[in-house]
Amino acid sequence: MKILSLRHLRGPNVHLSRPAVVARLGLDELTGRETTDVAGFPERLLRGLPGLAEHHCAAGAPGGFVSRMRGGTYFGHVTEHVMLELSQRIGRNVSFGRTVSTAEPGIYDLIVECPRDESPESSLPAQLLEAAVELVAAVASGASIVRADLDRRLAALAGLAEREATGPSTTAIIAAARRRGIPVERYGDLSLLRLGWGTRRRLAWAAMTDRTGGVGIDIAADKQTTRRMLSDAGIPVAPGGTATGPDEAVRLLAELGAPVVVKPRRGRQGEHVALNLRTAAEVHAAVLAAGGEVVVERQLGGRDYRVLVVAGEVVAAAERVAAHVIGDGESTVAELVARVNADPRRGMGHSRALTRIALDDIAEAVLARQECTTGTVPAAGTRVRLRDNANLSSGGTGHDVTDRVHPDVARLCLRVAAVVGLDVAGIDLRLPDIAAPVPPTADPDDVAAGVIEVNAVPGLRMHLSPVSGRSRDVGDAIVRAMFPGGSDGRIPVAAVTGTNGKTSVARMTAYLLGGGGLRIGLTTTDGVSLDGRTVYRGDATGPRSAQMVLGDPGVQAAVLETARGGTLRRGLGYDWSDVGVVTNITADHLGQDGLGSVEDIAHVKALVAERVRDGGTLVLNADDPWVRSLVDRPRVRADRKRVVWFGADPQQPVLVGHLGRGGTAYLLQDGWLVQATGARRTPLLRVAEVPGAFGGAAPYAAVNALAAIAAARAMGAPAGVVTERLTEFEPRVHNPGRGTVLRLGEVSLFVDYAHNPAALAAVLRTLERLYGRDRCVAAATLPGDRRDDLLAASAQVLADGVTRAVLYDDEDPRGRRPGEVSALVEREMRGRRPNLRSVRAEGYRAAVREALRLAVPGDVVLVLYEKLTPMLEHLEELGAVPVEAPPVLGLRPAPVRLAGAGTAAS
Repeated sequence: MKILSLRHLRGPNVHLSRPAVVARLGLDELTGRETTDVAGFPERLLRGLPGLAEHHCAAGAPGGFVSRMRGGTYFGHVTEHVMLELSQRIGRNVSFGRTVSTAEPGIYDLIVECPRDESPESSLPAQLLEAAVELVAAVASGASIVRADLDRRLAALAGLAEREATGPSTTAIIAAARRRGIPVERYGDLSLLRLGWGTRRRLAWAAMTDRTGGVGIDIAADKQTTRRMLSDAGIPVAPGGTATGPDEAVRLLAELGAPVVVKPRRGRQGEHVALNLRTAAEVHAAVLAAGGEVVVERQLGGRDYRVLVVAGEVVAAAERVAAHVIGDGESTVAELVARVNADPRRGMGHSRALTRIALDDIAEAVLARQECTTGTVPAAGTRVRLRDNANLSSGGTGHDVTDRVHPDVARLCLRVAAVVGLDVAGIDLRLPDIAAPVPPTADPDDVAAGVIEVNAVPGLRMHLSPVSGRSRDVGDAIVRAMFPGGSDGRIPVAAVTGTNGKTSVARMTAYLLGGGGLRIGLTTTDGVSLDGRTVYRGDATGPRSAQMVLGDPGVQAAVLETARGGTLRRGLGYDWSDVGVVTNITADHLGQDGLGSVEDIAHVKALVAERVRDGGTLVLNADDPWVRSLVDRPRVRADRKRVVWFGADPQQPVLVGHLGRGGTAYLLQDGWLVQATGARRTPLLRVAEVPGAFGGAAPYAAVNALAAIAAARAMGAPAGVVTERLTEFEPRVHNPGRGTVLRLGEVSLFVDYAHNPAALAAVLRTLERLYGRDRCVAAATLPGDRRDDLLAASAQVLADGVTRAVLYDDEDPRGRRPGEVSALVEREMRGRRPNLRSVRAEGYRAAVREALRLAVPGDVVLVLYEKLTPMLEHLEELGAVPVEAPPVLGLRPAPVRLAGAGTAAS
């Protein structure tokens, strides 16, 4: 077996609502074979991975997978389950998997869930899959799993998983945000989070927020500056000073009196902090170990406490106890430490609730002061310290004392955070008892209890998972401070999908919303724009582009064109939308990404409808049978959403029934765009006045306008603003490349992106209405990644609508041989219409020139392009100029008959 490809779906996708990887697997020598064809396969696999016996599989109960293996199943399916089991073994809690066959024998797609916040760039899924493939292949060849080898490999994978996972503090903030419905994005494998969207976006890096002042962080990082500021404010701090070398530190020892504490002036996490120093030699050694400038303080008596302040509120407090072991009269110190470190809550660094205790030089020095070594056997009940400082990062433990904090202590801590300038602060104190007030003192050199340190970005572990006492939801406290008043951090979002018209609908929706003064973020096939300015050019219909918009702090509402390719290859770029628009569903892209039928396309497009939030709005095309069928899909849950239909046929039964129940729809009726609610009809704009509809010659443009109006209204745009804004929409400026009309001498040019049979048919009908029959010349290209039958269908539509054609190939042949697509299209067009004049040209420039040579005055040249900007630049070079509107032949204004017309209520 071998892995052919692997891609990460970062958000909701067609398989499940959580991230996943899709791996393509080639079975090679195992093609066509099942587990029953290999003697003893299930037994050997289960001996090495006994946890597989608990896998449910399709049976829905433990043992289901084993039954499948013993009854015979293919090896791609086995690999999926082994990957899931290996994930569980390393603490990567995932359970969903699915294996599906492809059109090619022996090739399977494995879809396996990923942890929600695992980085899309993580190599862990690939490494787990590689391990699973190797194990299954080895067992299938007759080998047994060597437990020691497997354990070593799993240990390495577990280490990688732990390093990449979010730490306890970040995990708590993520969990609290998601309970509130706040969208969360993690940046790579960092602890940096983006919470919320657009103008409501906030950033957090562990327990630091984007409102944490840089000045406050710098003050807290400088222990001497912190001491001086607090002392000047009348806050009790330990007497002390700074030293740049051992001699100065020893002088401070003499002035302050033993014991003293030596710590780096800019240290962190208790590193190189030395306590209980009583002699010049000890101070000298501590300064050399710390390096650089140090702070020397008198060591205060009492207990170590940490108080967490968030946005002017004490939210948690813990007593910190230094790393230690308790003797049992039988075990050595080293054995006791090993036993403590075996606690699954302990890990390396800050990845788990507690940190493992290290038996290093520092521990040995602390043991020596207690006349112990790592080989000493302490008496039963004897506490043996391994560290002097109580930091969790050096193996200490936290014990919750939040409910015991004296009001005077709480007020003191609030003052400390305010003086230093931190919205989130961890304040370390030495006190006889946190339940009693801080002893008053009139002499700053005679402080017996007080503040010993202030921490920016404090660790939250001791409050989330105390060894004793209640866990405190400090992640929620931070999120509440960032999003006051119950805000979910979201901005209005509309997602637009479909086969044809989605770019036009997305652009028009964004333009209509902009009339309300909102700054709109827009993604389309052609790029990303923010407040009407293009910031990125290229196909921007996938999750990366959606995140570009949703992550911009200036965006107040977003309109996201959401195409098939990005959805299938990377998933959605958002969790929920407020409005989901589906324009139509027709045959296109068949043969790509496993799409074999229009039903498959509908399944992909349905994802946009599924991810409209409860209470949101579905805007659906009543004229399209595949779109109509979406409301019957269980995962769409149309009963929990508001459905708004749009369409050109006011007699469509689903639309008539919907209005009969008091629903809302947007219709073309008697030459008008109409808002219908129940029996009420409100005229909005004449079809002849719809920009881009060419006086009614392009009804598809009017239908696109209906969809955009419905979406904008669902997002709160007032009806009057929408109608006025629609009349100001300039297709050439705001929707370039979709029905753009130019003039060169006495010949018109109609530039469009139609590239499938339905779109081509609509455009060619429009050109016949505008210019008459047999007046159209095509300079045409079609994308090479379409199936031959789809290209043939497009070619036949072209042959029916044009009399002369110049065919050229895209610069990117998309897997085809040079000239292959144009040859296929020409062959099909001639077969459909033998008298058709057709030639092939090299590139778009030659094609346009030849098409213009074939045209006569009064003709129109249909220009189909691969890339819009180069094509428009070339047409401009030739002297083509924009025109407001072409002549409309044979169209008469439709009579106005609006039964029940009235003013809309909203």
